[in-house]
Amino acid sequence: MTDIDPIAVEVAYALPDEQKLVRLLVEPGTTALQALARSGIPEEFPEVDPETAKLGIFGQALGTKGLAAAKEYVMQPGDRLEIYRPLIADPKEARKKRAEKAKKAAKDNQ
Repeated sequence: MTDIDPIAVEVAYALPDEQKLVRLLVEPGTTALQALARSGIPEEFPEVDPETAKLGIFGQALGTKGLAAAKEYVMQPGDRLEIYRPLIADPKEARKKRAEKAKKAAKDNQ
């Protein structure tokens, strides 16, 4: 074994009907982007572009809320790197449509 012990991390990607969880041993100092590349997920799922993919650690998007961007975030032991898919619907629009539908249903029931 080397002087530097590797750390265990996970990389997760989920589709509506399939999910992939890759456990990796990486060298300390490995960035999130490097862990993504080592996972093999971009090769298995061509829609995952490492340069543009939205990534997060345990539900917290990288590059926001004080977290470094994927190129700079250093993976910590036990981290789960998550690859986020684009939204298929705007959450605000979906909420607005549900509220309008409920309002109409309430009006029709009066």
